[in-house]
Amino acid sequence: MLQSNEYFDGKVKSIGFTSSSTGRASVGVMAEGEYTFGTAQPEEMTVVSGALNVLLPVRLSGKFTLPAKFSMCQATANFICRWLGQPLICAAICKPA
Repeated sequence: MLQSNEYFDGKVKSIGFTSSSTGRASVGVMAEGEYTFGTAQPEEMTVVSGALNVLLPVRLSGKFTLPAKFSMCQATANFICRWLGQPLICAAICKPA
C-alpha cells in the first residue's frame, strides 16, 4: 500500500511504501527552499545530484551520518537517506541551487 505524506505546506511530499528488498522506504520531492528535518534515530544520507547545504559537525565526500535527534536545514538537492536502525530508505529530488 502506498502512503502519501506532505510537509511544509505542501512544499515537501513523499510516498512511503514497503518492499521485500528495502523494507519500509519512501521517495519524495522538495520544492526549492529551506527546511529543518528532525531525526528520531541515526540516518545515513547520500547526495545523488544537485547541492545540499546542511548544518553538520562533519561532512565527507557527499555521504554523511546524522546522529539521533539532529536537525538539518537548507535542503536543495537530490538525496537518498537510510535510517540505520532499520532498512528504511528515502529519496528526495529538488531543483539545484
